[in-house]
Amino acid sequence: MTRRFLRMAIVLGLITAVGPFAVDMYLPALPSMGKSLEATPGAVQMSLMAFIIVIGICQLFYGPLSDIVGRKLPIYGGLAIFTIGSIGCALAPNVTILIAFRVLQAFGACAGMVIPRAIVRDLHTGHDATRLMSLLMLTVSISPILAPLTGSFVIAAFGWRGVFAVLTIAAIIAFILTATQLKETRPAEQRGESSWRSAFSAYGLLLRDGEFLGLTLVGALGISSFFVYLGSASFVLINHYGLTPKLFSLCFALNAASFFGFSQLTGTLTQRFGLPRVVRAAACCFALAMLSLAGLFAMGVDNLLALMAPLFIGYGFLGLVIPATAVLSLEHHGAIAGTASALMGSLQMIIGSAIMALAGLFADGSPKPMTFGIAACAAAAFLVTQFALRRPAANPSTL
Repeated sequence: MTRRFLRMAIVLGLITAVGPFAVDMYLPALPSMGKSLEATPGAVQMSLMAFIIVIGICQLFYGPLSDIVGRKLPIYGGLAIFTIGSIGCALAPNVTILIAFRVLQAFGACAGMVIPRAIVRDLHTGHDATRLMSLLMLTVSISPILAPLTGSFVIAAFGWRGVFAVLTIAAIIAFILTATQLKETRPAEQRGESSWRSAFSAYGLLLRDGEFLGLTLVGALGISSFFVYLGSASFVLINHYGLTPKLFSLCFALNAASFFGFSQLTGTLTQRFGLPRVVRAAACCFALAMLSLAGLFAMGVDNLLALMAPLFIGYGFLGLVIPATAVLSLEHHGAIAGTASALMGSLQMIIGSAIMALAGLFADGSPKPMTFGIAACAAAAFLVTQFALRRPAANPSTL
């Protein structure tokens, strides 16, 4: 059982990680990319924003598509589109062309962001789904550790364009793994009642489901806290604290290591205490850590250790929140798992990108606006958790 879970988690994780890799890998180059393309920092950041926004919106397309035609065919198409977009980014002569191909790249990456969660729901529910989702989070979380560090070496050797060559290779590997290691988990007999009309009806049903929306929002606010960090970290750590791109990558990797390390405890903790209790406790600790972070900087503290220690602790507890809320939100929607996964992912990415853009209005290169934005997201996630889980769900995962 463990070996099968691990193999499936690695395959699904690598497919999912293609998109996050496309975000994290070129973060160390953001301050220097503008000089190469003769673009303003805002224009360079728009290449990141455009990618995230498109991923958020276009998941709504891939989810129903995977319910209608099966899981594998949309993954093939998405990876092919991602590859074309990566090649275009590598050859882009200016920032406008770069943003255009980033949009295409993001449209392809959407397939890998949404369909693996639906595959987890196809295969398992409850505790077993939590175990597989946690292992999936493990492989996905390796991306923020390896991607910036790998990107810094690639950029040093080949420039920022080399990053997109590596992403092209990663997409090809994911395509091969899909073809050779992944079985279709939604056979033809289960697709008979799925259609675009039923998908829109399902979206309406889900948008009226308070528990689904509440759990999705908890995950969205947790992800938003990381997006705020994502948008400002390279400027704060490199420009404000004077770190090199490689040291920045190592600091960035610490938070990802905390996230995936804690996420591996999710299966054990939920088996003992139940999903809702784990989510409540983890959301509380996540909020306390990030509010402490903001409090330190509000009092005038300004050093790297004061920044990194609370982030390490807070994002560790977020590693418990994200997989548990994902499993809970999909628990009762197995017949429309692709559509539900798409709406969950889309709402989370749209909310995350909107909050990142809002936080960007207050960014001044210092840590304080970033820490306040992160703390606000964490506090809101805790408050929404109290609403979303106000009544125990009547299913085995709560026992």
